[in-house]
Amino acid sequence: MSIKNKQMKKAFTLAILLFSILSLPAQTNEAAKMKRFIDALMKQMTLEEKLGQLNLPSAGDITTGQAQSSDIAQKIREGKVGGLFNIKSVGKIKDVQRVAVEESRLKIPLLFGMDVIHGYETVFPIPLGLSCTWDMGLIERSAQIAAQEATADGINWTFSPMVDISRDPRWGRVSEGNGEDPYLASQIAKAMVNGYQQNDLKKNNSLMACVKHFALYGAGEAGRDYNTVDMSRQRMYNEFFSPYKAAVDAGVESVMASFNEIDGIPATANKWLLTDVLRKQWGFKGFVVTDYTGINEMIDHGIGDLKTVSAKALAAGIDMDMVGEGLLTTLPQSLKDKTITLSQIDAACRRVLEAKYKLGLFEDPYKYCDENRAKTEIFSADHRKEARAISAESFVLLKNENSLLPVKRSGTIALIGPLADAKENMPGTWSVAARFDRAVSLLEGLKEVAGSQANILYAKGSNLTADKELEDRATMFGKTLHRDNRSTEALLEEALAVAGQSDVIVAALGESAEFSGESSSRTNLDIPDVQKELLKALLQTGKPVVLVLFTGRPLTLTWEQEHVPAILNVWFPGSEAGYAIADVLFGAVNPSGKLSATFPQNVGQIPLFYNHKNTGRPLQEGKWFEKFRSNYLDVSNDPLYPFGFGLSYSKFEYSDIAVNKNNLKGNETLTASIQVKNNSSVEGKEVVQLYIRDVAGSVTRPVKELKGFQKVAVKPGEARTIQFLITPEDLKFYNYDLQYDWETGDFDIMIGGNSKDVKTVRVHWSR
Repeated sequence: MSIKNKQMKKAFTLAILLFSILSLPAQTNEAAKMKRFIDALMKQMTLEEKLGQLNLPSAGDITTGQAQSSDIAQKIREGKVGGLFNIKSVGKIKDVQRVAVEESRLKIPLLFGMDVIHGYETVFPIPLGLSCTWDMGLIERSAQIAAQEATADGINWTFSPMVDISRDPRWGRVSEGNGEDPYLASQIAKAMVNGYQQNDLKKNNSLMACVKHFALYGAGEAGRDYNTVDMSRQRMYNEFFSPYKAAVDAGVESVMASFNEIDGIPATANKWLLTDVLRKQWGFKGFVVTDYTGINEMIDHGIGDLKTVSAKALAAGIDMDMVGEGLLTTLPQSLKDKTITLSQIDAACRRVLEAKYKLGLFEDPYKYCDENRAKTEIFSADHRKEARAISAESFVLLKNENSLLPVKRSGTIALIGPLADAKENMPGTWSVAARFDRAVSLLEGLKEVAGSQANILYAKGSNLTADKELEDRATMFGKTLHRDNRSTEALLEEALAVAGQSDVIVAALGESAEFSGESSSRTNLDIPDVQKELLKALLQTGKPVVLVLFTGRPLTLTWEQEHVPAILNVWFPGSEAGYAIADVLFGAVNPSGKLSATFPQNVGQIPLFYNHKNTGRPLQEGKWFEKFRSNYLDVSNDPLYPFGFGLSYSKFEYSDIAVNKNNLKGNETLTASIQVKNNSSVEGKEVVQLYIRDVAGSVTRPVKELKGFQKVAVKPGEARTIQFLITPEDLKFYNYDLQYDWETGDFDIMIGGNSKDVKTVRVHWSR
């Protein structure tokens, strides 16, 4: 072969190679480009600089202009910091980022994280409230707005969504989650991740999400925060894992390890959880961060000293250490001792660097530092308008005797209660970026919405609770209720005087914002003492009473359900709270929220959840008590309000279910239809819920499981036909061997407006 022919062949071969590279999907090209970049960067990094990327300290009290001289700044210069959290405002963040990219040796940009849980400065309802909208479009939109505002202020990473399943309302952090059901929580997890990340982290208004707390954090014993969790792996997979997996499937870029132990090993050092399940089974490619001092806390768990637990965390799959600095300070010695390897450090470092690359920080470290965005995109009128609408969709009407609600926008309305004029509490727990002075209290909202058409009178009526110390613990972080030092009798006397002048009484009662949330477990879930006495006195006036309930968890409302004519649960609605509540009270918005968590009759029933299993001696349907059956002597097994429950100003009627066939085989599709009729003069929205029961399986199965839902608007007098398409995919579960599959047999198909009141039809499905 001639030299010319050899050159031509070589050129042809190179052309083919180049063509094949260019023909690769853009995603593959980008992954290859990212690998080359990070490979080159890591070759330049010292061990100390690699460990620095694994270090996530709190920003502390850095203020604008102090970044250069702070203690944290020196660590950044030395390459000992991978990111910061708890720093707010684009000016401060820009100052700190400048230290990283202009004064450190390798100029690696920082991540900036924050607990943007349910909004930034425009605050939406607490997550438990948002979940009660059953509207994935609205939930995703709330995350989009949160991302837009947070990124406009310099933040590029949020520690959200929190998707821990919980069946124990004593646990305060039930307020941060999406309730008790794995299917609903999985749909919300996907919506939140999509809203934050928008499938494109290169955009300057997309925010890297972090699903938490992996895993099982909501199942702590006794409802006490940070407590031990012990359950079978089959239950983990069937009931608790799916929302985390849904977030991973949606492309979440980071995961936070939980505080609790699993199988006797804290999650932060649990290799089976963080590597075998998360990475190998689910294919997660992002990075894993600890919760606040999660590594250090394993010392108290009892599995070793700081050096030991740090090495265990790294080996398990932890990539970033929040606050504890155990990885930074102990891993060099562990490397010398050969209890860890350099390849483990490199893997963790690479994952953190990849996150920064995906965010576009290496191309533009000041991507999120545009002061003009901060001036125009945070707490805008448009965002507040959307927050008002979304908040109103989250309210759950629990009772409405004789159609007391909506109230007329006329006459005199007495607004009474410690939550009536409590703007600082309206954003709820974990609203760290909120400006409480701009939240709208119920008193402000009612007055503004009523205008001159109704006279609004106000009295506090009582403090949050008679116990001042308890109130102090429940009103932390600037969420004071301005405790009134007058006597209980004086406050009540004033309230009754105001009530006496009114046509209708609105009682704003319940929890304060920090009565639920992290480290806010309760053993008594009643409305606090003095508030209940106030409510009893208001009812004794003979005036119609509407209870507007503020809460971050299911409460025990047995007495209230029996005696109060109307109960509207508004959770903690966010910055536009007062307007949204007024919209529903006056009927401008028809309530359509449905409970995502069961309300018990009393604490003794807990844990209580709809998708439980039968015992071998179940209580017969319609029975209250039967000896030698699974029941209580003193109270029925029934909840006070079941999962999926929520009333409307409309009246909905369900037909029987129609199916396209009763016997199915293989991958056939079952069509289940039901007609929903609005028998009222008010247009309303109804959440039509599909449940399925696997009647007999190789392992015991729940009495019913949510498998679909549709939120539909129905006009007065209209009858709408709702269809659900069901395939064998909806029948799958994890069997005894943890294989995900379905089994031949009978299935009950149930459709209704809540988990208790359903229409049922049985079908048979075979292979």
